[in-house]
Amino acid sequence: MKKKLTPLILLFIILSVYANAQKIDSTLAQYADDYPQEKIHLHFDKGIYIKGDMIWFKAYLLTGLDLSDNSKNFYVDWFDDKGALLTHTVSPIFESSARGQFEVPANYTGKFLHVKAYTQWMLNFDTAFLYNKDIRIDQTVAAPSSTASAKPETTKKSAKQQANLPVPEAAKPKTPTATIHFFPEGGELLNDVTTRVAFLIENEFGLPVSAAGALKNNKGELIDSFITEHDGMGSFSIQPDSTQPYSATWLDEYGIAHTTPLPLAKTVGATLEVQPAKAKAMFFVNRSKEATPNLKTMFVIATMHQHEVYKSKINLSERLAAIGEIPTKDLPTGVLQITLFDADYAPLAERVTFVNNYQFLFTPQVRVTKAGLDKRAKNTIEIQVDDSVVSNMSVAVTDAGLLTDAGTNIASDLLLSGDIKGNINNPAYYFSSKADSVTHHLDLVMLTHGWRKFNWKDVASGTLPKITHPRETEFMELKGTIYGNMNKSAMLNQKIILLMQGKDSVKQSLFLDVDRAGNFGRKGVLFYDTIYVFYQLMGDKRLTDRVEIGFQTGLIQPPSMKYSSITTSPFLWAYNSKDSSLLERSRMFYNEKEKVKRQLAANELAEVTVRTKVKRAVDVLDEKYTSGLFAGGDSKQFDLTTDPFAVAAQDVFSYLQGRVAGLQINNSGADVTLSWRGSTPELYLDETKVEVDQLRNTPMTDVAYIKVFPPPFFGATGGGAGGAIAIYTRKGVDVKPTPGVGLNFKRLAGYTPYKEFYNPDYATSTPTYTEDARTTLYWNPFVLTYGKNHTVQLEFYNNDISKKLRLVIEGINRDGKIARVEKLIE
Repeated sequence: MKKKLTPLILLFIILSVYANAQKIDSTLAQYADDYPQEKIHLHFDKGIYIKGDMIWFKAYLLTGLDLSDNSKNFYVDWFDDKGALLTHTVSPIFESSARGQFEVPANYTGKFLHVKAYTQWMLNFDTAFLYNKDIRIDQTVAAPSSTASAKPETTKKSAKQQANLPVPEAAKPKTPTATIHFFPEGGELLNDVTTRVAFLIENEFGLPVSAAGALKNNKGELIDSFITEHDGMGSFSIQPDSTQPYSATWLDEYGIAHTTPLPLAKTVGATLEVQPAKAKAMFFVNRSKEATPNLKTMFVIATMHQHEVYKSKINLSERLAAIGEIPTKDLPTGVLQITLFDADYAPLAERVTFVNNYQFLFTPQVRVTKAGLDKRAKNTIEIQVDDSVVSNMSVAVTDAGLLTDAGTNIASDLLLSGDIKGNINNPAYYFSSKADSVTHHLDLVMLTHGWRKFNWKDVASGTLPKITHPRETEFMELKGTIYGNMNKSAMLNQKIILLMQGKDSVKQSLFLDVDRAGNFGRKGVLFYDTIYVFYQLMGDKRLTDRVEIGFQTGLIQPPSMKYSSITTSPFLWAYNSKDSSLLERSRMFYNEKEKVKRQLAANELAEVTVRTKVKRAVDVLDEKYTSGLFAGGDSKQFDLTTDPFAVAAQDVFSYLQGRVAGLQINNSGADVTLSWRGSTPELYLDETKVEVDQLRNTPMTDVAYIKVFPPPFFGATGGGAGGAIAIYTRKGVDVKPTPGVGLNFKRLAGYTPYKEFYNPDYATSTPTYTEDARTTLYWNPFVLTYGKNHTVQLEFYNNDISKKLRLVIEGINRDGKIARVEKLIE
């Protein structure tokens, strides 16, 4: 009976293995086709900023090595160094790229900003692959010196100083804590099988730590010694005995001794070793002497960018080891994942290695046809791409004497960091040279960092990713839903009229059908900043007042919680002696900019303090509208009853932007922040304290008069350290009838408005007598070449300070190749 069943059992096993193989192959193909993973690089105009600076950026998106066509909207969250959200920006994606900017608050005190960038599609997968970066903010700049005419300020003393008590020195940062992580090649140690073990030593802030140590058995006998080779990484080999534990005794660079146990060896299993070589990757498989039947036949599968590129079957029924090679000559540059499976296609071991055939670049030719290094001299550069493939580049020119961030670039982000879990210190280094040492160090990165863009158990079972965020294959849209106590007949043949008005006062009308569920919408309604949407249901107009309408743009809203992954390291931005000399130049630029600000403020104040004998119109309004502490006094006054530009403003904040020296207003998207001398101004509507939202929803047609009180404003609680803004609505003869008044409305935020980079033309403009202290001389996020147009010419002017300039070009072309050029103009 048993003899008759044996062929059936064997057939069942063969069919089962074949079915598993087919399922894995088909699932991998579906992953690659239907669930492509996006990755991001952001090109910033420079590597370090000061408060008040504008940060310019260009985003590039790839899926694998192809331009991404999954998403049309790009999101960036800007956090302070404590994890609090500063702003949320949204940009449309064109040609797999997007642009934007963020202004560092003038009163910002943190040493860095944290940038988190993503698309909606990326939120379906492991968040470890979202783009995250810390941007340095130089807080070592000197405080602006007092001018000769300025009155000396009395220095405020602390309570301890006033009481003549000793003031303690600033607390010194404590010594960091180093931790070692062991990574047996393939995943696990196996009894009596020699295995390479990589290690990574880092502190609690994720920074690499150097160390040296020794391996010992349970008797304290020396097995081997080890030392870090590069950025806290290194490796050693060990042939473990599963009956005894091993430990590492090591001394870190801080002088602290540690003892850490190694992972225990298994008695049954298999190991995978990989040795990268020219045009191939050699792999070695070893199994334990004791083996279950599923370990006598194994499979090796190699994948790249979720595509299967290699597969082989290994027979270990009569031997303990096997060797094979994976051809890599024709593979693209990137991370190659090699996985060892047992006979049932259960994963046993895994290793990632990096393939680099140096065919991922296209190199624009850059010629400086005119170098202007004198004050406000003209520069002309020519960029040529020797290819008819469409290329999309961004260009930044900065003062060459400033500190740069050379740790990342477009190649390291899109080819390495975007495919590897965990922090990689200075990833750009691994693309800096073809030297064997760099290649070896990159392999250490492969050994000490995980990959896992998909779970093999899910692949083997045919389980596909759960999609909760659909692809945004369209730009934003305007859609809504009607809520309320109404019957379906009320929605029959119902229409809604929408009147949209933006900050530029341009109006657009839409007539939309409403379905029986109360939904309506229109795609392709694209707008920047914020708009008011006035609405009215057609037919029975009384229905409008009995329902609530929720509007949406389809864009992701700002996160409501703090970003908890930010860790502040006291050593994070420690500068060496070379950096310190470069920072001196940063301070010099900062002080020049502050001097210009003081000159402009002095001119502005001079205009404010002009007095005439004739009573001005604003004084008439002041007598008519103000009372008590709001009457008279030192203030900036605005008469909106006669200002033709007032009705064109979206709200009082957009109207006031740039009109009051010293008052900082950030009015982007759905948020408004105000700052004056480091504090927030108080807001008043008809002399009643209000919040920002109430003023934003006050139509400009209702506003007659605005008074802006500089700090301090003594009418506010707490002394008014940030000054005050008082808004007065029209009354009496100042009230003007306005068409449309009475309509319900909602306020919606669209794409973050672009700001154009200021590129002065000193050849035609009237010279100014203020110092030009721009650190970024030129920024162009979209430099395109295509077809017969292989060459572009760019022009810009120097500032009054720089004698040497740094030019950086990054970009991608339609074939997914990457450009990176850095050149000095001297």
